[in-house]
Amino acid sequence: MPVPDGLGAQLREPLFDRIALIGMGLIGSSLARVCRRKGLAREIIAADSSAQVRAEVGGLGLADQVAEKLATAVEGADLVILCVPVGAMGPVAQEIAPYLLPGAILSDVGSVKTAIIKAVTPHLPGTVDFVPAHPVAGTEQSGPAAGFATLFLNRWSIVTPPAGTNPQAVARLASFWQGAGANVEVMDAAHHDLVLAITSHVPHLIAYNIVGTAADLEQVTQLEVIKFSAGGFRDFTRIAASDPVMWRDIFLNNKEAVLETLGRFNEDLSALQRMIRNGDGKALFDLFTRTRTIRRGIIEQGQETSAPDFGRRAGET
Repeated sequence: MPVPDGLGAQLREPLFDRIALIGMGLIGSSLARVCRRKGLAREIIAADSSAQVRAEVGGLGLADQVAEKLATAVEGADLVILCVPVGAMGPVAQEIAPYLLPGAILSDVGSVKTAIIKAVTPHLPGTVDFVPAHPVAGTEQSGPAAGFATLFLNRWSIVTPPAGTNPQAVARLASFWQGAGANVEVMDAAHHDLVLAITSHVPHLIAYNIVGTAADLEQVTQLEVIKFSAGGFRDFTRIAASDPVMWRDIFLNNKEAVLETLGRFNEDLSALQRMIRNGDGKALFDLFTRTRTIRRGIIEQGQETSAPDFGRRAGET
């Protein structure tokens, strides 16, 4: 018996006539799937710079049209979502700006907001509403085949409209993400970047670093690292397997918040070193007790379960 996906029936009327998805990796392909399943748009147009990806999208039937040229993709679209790496947001916005439909909403799915707003806004005509957003969802997998319609279900999509943004456009985009199954929070872009630095960016940086350290240890062969991996290290390797282009751009474009968070992390790490060096069992116990409450809070918020393997199903973050 199939498990219900929780997305419910299609909408009676689509929220948008034509949606253009620029970039068909995990997020873009998942958006195409949920748009189709929920009827969020009458027509889905996909575009990607890779001919191989475009062929795969066509073979999977994810869109009504797969466009090679970005101008063709955005023509007549009343919602355009940039699903490209953070570093490509500005150049893509510059390329599509002359072809955007007056009254259209332009959005994105980037994990950094302040840098994207600075990169995209100068290229846009005044007839287009730019409403940045960040769906806090993903896996370590990438490519069109990695997407699935329930990726955003009960996850958060953070909308970060710049000052003066048309409130009706913000409301329409929020309705779109709610239609995709997500919870929506409106937040200042700079605050978003600081929050994501501690909840996502620095944890990924730590994962990349610890896996790299393990690989560099000459007294432990790579085979032994793989053979004797415990649960903690396995989860680090899962995170460290994420798209290197995406994460390179995130760190380069959210450097201030990441460096600020790393500074605090280093201070706390030094305190932890002193506890171990001094044999301070009480301080260690108190710290570990306090950190357990964070895990419980995540479960209580519905962002995870108490099941083994961190509550993840296969292929899910």
